[in-house]
Amino acid sequence: METTERKNLSTEQQNIHSTVIDDKSISEILEIINSEDQTIAEKVNEAIPEIGKVVDLTTVAIQNGNRVVYVGAGTSGRLGVLDASEMPPTYSVPPDWFNGIIAGGDNALRKSIEGAEDQPDAAITDLKSFGLSSDDVVIGISTSGAAQYVSSAIEYGKSIGAKTVYLICNEKPYLSVNADVLIKVITGPEVITGSTRMKAGTATKMVLNMISTATMVRLGKVYGNLMVDLMTVNDKLVDRGTRIIEKLTGVDYQLARSKLFEADKSVKVAVVMIKKNCSQKEANKKLVENGGSLRKVIE
Repeated sequence: METTERKNLSTEQQNIHSTVIDDKSISEILEIINSEDQTIAEKVNEAIPEIGKVVDLTTVAIQNGNRVVYVGAGTSGRLGVLDASEMPPTYSVPPDWFNGIIAGGDNALRKSIEGAEDQPDAAITDLKSFGLSSDDVVIGISTSGAAQYVSSAIEYGKSIGAKTVYLICNEKPYLSVNADVLIKVITGPEVITGSTRMKAGTATKMVLNMISTATMVRLGKVYGNLMVDLMTVNDKLVDRGTRIIEKLTGVDYQLARSKLFEADKSVKVAVVMIKKNCSQKEANKKLVENGGSLRKVIE
């Protein structure tokens, strides 16, 4: 395993724009942080070709009944768990489509367990316990590329034939591994030197948003930009689902809400029932026959 000297990582360098931040007013501190954050979207944009390759991998894996698993330590691990946990309520997908594994286990979500990132064997144990298969996709997240837990996870995934991705925020990782896709978002020195929960964390969240959202779009989980597969599990989401039905069918709010409940709170099914003037059973059948694509059914 090749290594880059830690002192040469851009995320470890001192940011010239914040060298006297401790002598600034509150508004000046906030302006410095915000100014640095504004550079991140452009850096993420530069990585879009590689992010696109990952979306191809994740889409194919899920279409074939397999899974995506984010692996990270510290902030990187928490962001992976966060993104994965938001998929079921947002898109009504099985909870095992996107998964998050964090070094140190679930306790590390609330309380920092810093030493966990230095335990490569634990990553293998965790992935074996997860039941990682050769058809799954492993996305290792490590802003510096220094987490042995993450590099070990990628190497293990590679060894059993799984597709692997390495997401870092440096030109070169501290620990180099042979992943199928390397995503580099070069965020540069942090406002507080070495605090990669800041710009690097923001970049990581943006990239994960892009991967999971684009995958869901490709899998037919949206119609236009409408969240037609959301889980209507509370008042807010029932209202949102009703308004989506109202918008797509032209019926009034009350009828849209009634059809939503008649469709067992499925926005897609309710829309098909109205647009095709059919029963819930018939609407479900049409959606299944068209791979869940609302567009294919109603257009």
